[in-house]
Amino acid sequence: MLVTGIIIAKVLKKYLLNLSRSTKYVWIINEDTASTLHNLIMVVTLVYTFDALGLLSLKIAGTRISNLLTAFLVFYFSYLLAKKSKEYMIMRSSQQKLPEVQVKAKLFYYTLVTLAFFIALNIAGFTGKLTTLLAAAGITGIVLGFASQTVVSNFISGIFMYFDKPLKIGDPVEVAGYSGIVHDIRILSTRIRTWDGLLVRIPNEKLFNSEIKNLMKYPARRVDVTVGIAYKEDAQKAIEVIKKTLNEMPYVLAEPEPLVFVDNLGDNSVNIAVRAWAPSEKWFDVRTQIVQKIKEALDREGIEIPFPQRVNWFAEELRVKIEGENGT
Repeated sequence: MLVTGIIIAKVLKKYLLNLSRSTKYVWIINEDTASTLHNLIMVVTLVYTFDALGLLSLKIAGTRISNLLTAFLVFYFSYLLAKKSKEYMIMRSSQQKLPEVQVKAKLFYYTLVTLAFFIALNIAGFTGKLTTLLAAAGITGIVLGFASQTVVSNFISGIFMYFDKPLKIGDPVEVAGYSGIVHDIRILSTRIRTWDGLLVRIPNEKLFNSEIKNLMKYPARRVDVTVGIAYKEDAQKAIEVIKKTLNEMPYVLAEPEPLVFVDNLGDNSVNIAVRAWAPSEKWFDVRTQIVQKIKEALDREGIEIPFPQRVNWFAEELRVKIEGENGT
């Protein structure tokens, strides 16, 4: 048995090493996987060899020590395999696909660990006893179900969020009353780093039921600015000045073409609407530059940007006392 185990471990390791040089699934078939499986087979072989010699025939909780050791080793090495595979998936991913690969790697990790747990229980001989315990704990499970329904809801919402893909790590978003960058997406919650540097944890159930504004889902985003000019000024001239300013800005897109038009007649000014498109990743910088450069251009042309003015009427005539230099 020992010799057979050694031969199988060596052959499998060599085969996986050769396969890792040509396969595209290197995240699962690599040197670490080959070494992990080799060590697992060797250790399990030793356990069953000692068991065949009668050295591990002692029973604990109704099962043999050899079965317990084998179950533990299978679970432990499966855990190592899942962890290494997750790290390989993330490490070999391109920067563009990294957020999506991170979510896939986590799902693969948790799935493999869960399967290994149940396989280990079966090897240890606890499957029948586990079924009995689960049946006996049915009432308790119902009670706990009500207490943990939020956890289950967050878990299911996290799965739905993964397939729906309304956002990914690194996206600027507005969701659930918060605005910032998606820092991490987990099974039960999503973490957002707000613009002022705070980390906010949002349960996936709340996130899934909220309106999500993804500020960088598409490559271009529109900048909306309203500029008010005095009623005495020439609105058409102001429009031409603003259009010229926009055309001189490198990050303002030529297609779709910027729109500048009189939007409404306000209480204190003629309001001109400015609609310009910019790359999503440059949106904030472009918006601040548009406001600044339009202000500078209107000032150069002598076009007044008025401030709010008020005329106060009093029911009775006001008397004003003027003091002279001598205090009278």
